Amino acid sequence: MTEQPTSHEGRQPLAARPQERTRPRSQAGGAAGVPAPPGPQAGPPVQDLAGTARREGDRLRFVGAATRRIARGIDLDEIVLGLCRATVPTFSDAILVYLRDPLPVGDERPVSPFVLRLRRTDRLRLTGEDADLGTGVPITVLDPQNDLAPAAELCEVRSGGALSEVLRGVRPVFGDSAAARQALPELLGADRIVPNGHRAILAPLRGRRRVIGAAVFLRRPDRPAFEPNDLLVAAQLATHTALGIDKAVLYGREAYIADELQRTMLPDSLPQPTGVRLASRYLPAAETARVGGDWYDAIPLPGSRVALVVGDVMGHSMTSAAIMGQLRTTAQTLAGLDLPPQEVLHHLDEQAQRLGTDRMATCLYAVYDPVAHRITIANAGHPPPILLHLGGRAEVLRVPPGAPIGVGGVDFEAVELDAPAGATLLLYTDGLVESRLRDVWTGIEQLRERLAATAQLTGPDHSPPLEALCDDVLDVLGPGDRDDDIALLAARFDGIAPSDVAYWFLEPEDAAPGRARRLARRALARWGLEELSDSVELLVSEVVTNAVRYAERPVTLRLLRTDVLRCEVGDDSPQLPRQRRARDTDEGGRGLFLVNRLARRWGATRLSTGKVVWFELPTGP
Repeated sequence: MTEQPTSHEGRQPLAARPQERTRPRSQAGGAAGVPAPPGPQAGPPVQDLAGTARREGDRLRFVGAATRRIARGIDLDEIVLGLCRATVPTFSDAILVYLRDPLPVGDERPVSPFVLRLRRTDRLRLTGEDADLGTGVPITVLDPQNDLAPAAELCEVRSGGALSEVLRGVRPVFGDSAAARQALPELLGADRIVPNGHRAILAPLRGRRRVIGAAVFLRRPDRPAFEPNDLLVAAQLATHTALGIDKAVLYGREAYIADELQRTMLPDSLPQPTGVRLASRYLPAAETARVGGDWYDAIPLPGSRVALVVGDVMGHSMTSAAIMGQLRTTAQTLAGLDLPPQEVLHHLDEQAQRLGTDRMATCLYAVYDPVAHRITIANAGHPPPILLHLGGRAEVLRVPPGAPIGVGGVDFEAVELDAPAGATLLLYTDGLVESRLRDVWTGIEQLRERLAATAQLTGPDHSPPLEALCDDVLDVLGPGDRDDDIALLAARFDGIAPSDVAYWFLEPEDAAPGRARRLARRALARWGLEELSDSVELLVSEVVTNAVRYAERPVTLRLLRTDVLRCEVGDDSPQLPRQRRARDTDEGGRGLFLVNRLARRWGATRLSTGKVVWFELPTGP
């Protein structure tokens, strides 16, 4: 005869139903004192069988409903709350849930001994004399309104201890079992009294790789005690909860990585270059997918210029974000070389092809010159920018669309346009103007009309506030009208007036430093900045002397007066100056040391035709 299989974690309660004991035949039916004849009718009464089937059916339906409620949770707190709400008061009158602190993630190596922290408690709300689980056993410990006291909030699980052995066994146990009588005081605290009989169940919570906590189910004495089949119910609830917590922890780690990735891929803050004000917005496609391929950037360039970039890599996944980061880094490097916009897009196209054959992206690269009041734009398959003029007129700029980055073998074309003072340039990705409800050109026209209507509210002589304008632009999106990430970059052109610019060419000769000092002194006198004359003359002399030493073509000298005084000296030598410590016997090598000590900021940038060395001095106190 084969042995009956023992019940184990994960089996349905109905499959593990215990057999009912049959009555004697003399009580099963027939005349008084006459035993009932043997036959098919002999066995358990029909009423007992129906009651047992009904109880098992109720258990099965409860397990199904409880696991569905637990599975609805996304984060850890929702899952634990689902377990508590599903079991109290249907399955138990009170529950305590302990979890590891900290919770292990993925394949992290376990630490021993580990700590369990009381994560949540719940109980059947009782009043008066009923407010305990048994005679003299108060359950204020189970009241979340009572600060969880006096239950132990932290429990250290020592290797080889009673609690460790129960958790290692994985299977739930009754509170009055030998193992649980030693483990529960260790978990709840030595002063806690566990109800007598089968009125407590200690269920380990085991995830995919290790035990991550424990749950304690409690019943009052006026309610039927737990039955053996209830151990299977507790096992299923514990298994579903533990697996859900495992997934929630992994999801939380992925969300953290996604947030950190997106934060590092996009600029923390925008620069504030001379002659232009900037504002930006980024919206992910969904809260559950916070990374994508959209990006924006503003990169200061030599000559007080600024590069404005917005791009969109196909998709909104972690892979798209990683590719976006590489393209953004490449664009910053190319901008540092001061390449023309069309050349930047060409090199980005080559980089995308090196990353893979299916790495496609769109990009718009613009360079604004506040001195010339001009902007140069090159486009690689990106939606065209919109220019909002001071009077309220909004126009879609006619920029050659070009092919997307990654296609390869195509040329990009740049156009140069006027950028009048007070105008606002809006760069955006297609998620702002294209959705399932409208095509891209319909969305662009709606955006243009929205910008014009916003500008009309501030009057013809004033530009709308830049931050408020960005918020108003995002309102063009209707409910359910966003299918993609959105990157938005707005630039308000202030420019630099011609009266605040002084520009000269100096021949590379020994007399150049003296002439540079005289020209700088006259410009400062014209601007009323005579108090800066000594410092400017000294620094200009040092920088021009260094430029003349290596230059073969005329050296340029430019002074810009804004909120600071900026001096720029350009020459045709690509070698950047480097500050070094001069020895006592050296006759030179101290020029950059003086610049570093006297100037507020200074730097050097390599150009395609040479380099520019610049420094800034404050114009006010």
